Amino acid sequence: MTSSSTDNDGQGMIVNPKPTGDNQDWDGDDADRADRLRFEEEQAMIREQSEAHAAAKQAQADAKRAAEAEKKARS
Repeated sequence: MTSSSTDNDGQGMIVNPKPTGDNQDWDGDDADRADRLRFEEEQAMIREQSEAHAAAKQAQADAKRAAEAEKKARS
């Protein structure tokens, strides 16, 4: 018997190396807690970066206004 392109040779199949009983994802396990902690840390870092960006933008605007006021005062 010759193999044709329509035969299923098993390539591309997803194989689960663990039996189903050993492959249970329980809510609240260590990996879930680590994921939550990592997510909270990432959110805190994003918040800090946003606040720092906003503060830098405000400082730049304040400096520009101060420079314009100084320029007007000298005129």
